[in-house]
Amino acid sequence: MTEPANPPVDLAAARRLLAAQPFSVLLGARLAEFGDGTAVLELPARDELRQQNGYLHGGVLSYAADNALTFAGGSVLGPSVLTGGLTISYLRPAAGDLLRTRATVVHASRRQAFCRCDLFVVQDGEAVLCAAAQGTIVSTR
Repeated sequence: MTEPANPPVDLAAARRLLAAQPFSVLLGARLAEFGDGTAVLELPARDELRQQNGYLHGGVLSYAADNALTFAGGSVLGPSVLTGGLTISYLRPAAGDLLRTRATVVHASRRQAFCRCDLFVVQDGEAVLCAAAQGTIVSTR
């Protein structure tokens, strides 16, 4: 029997993939949801991740969008994926205790997936949209 072109990945396996990324571990990222074209990545908003005005740094938001997009794409393409490109728009300052990103696949073929991602900061249980991103995820298989 031959190996499937895109072996399925479940939440536990996706969490192991995230844990294998030293930068993600350094930032404290965690995968809250994964599968069926969706990924939710969360990141505690520590002081070390803020810029001089107290907001989460734009680079942190870009990282979170990039990884959430890639995991969403990987949920349909399989685990061997990379970001082919992404754009992000910062909509308001990211002030809160938690960054939550929700990425979804808009369209997928065998070799790539186009995904969207909304980024929210959560303060006292209230989520506020702070950025939006989109990107193309490509299979490396």
